[in-house]
Amino acid sequence: MYLIGKDAEGNEMRVTVKGDRDPGYGSTSKMLGETAMCLLTEIGKKDLNGGFWTPATAMGQKLIDRLTANAGLTFEAENK
Repeated sequence: MYLIGKDAEGNEMRVTVKGDRDPGYGSTSKMLGETAMCLLTEIGKKDLNGGFWTPATAMGQKLIDRLTANAGLTFEAENK
């Protein structure tokens, strides 16, 4: 997956995400499992003050580290 985004100043960031399994089932199931484990073991109630949180905003680098270590994903970021 190739993602492109810009911050408020217009700086561009490009990220490539790759998995070692089929994205429709194999990688998705591993991502869901690691997300659940991250919430269970690494994120406390003090970290999230209610409301709706996306996985990226709730868990950030902790989730990326788990996905890289346990789910066969790689993340490559590039500033433009």
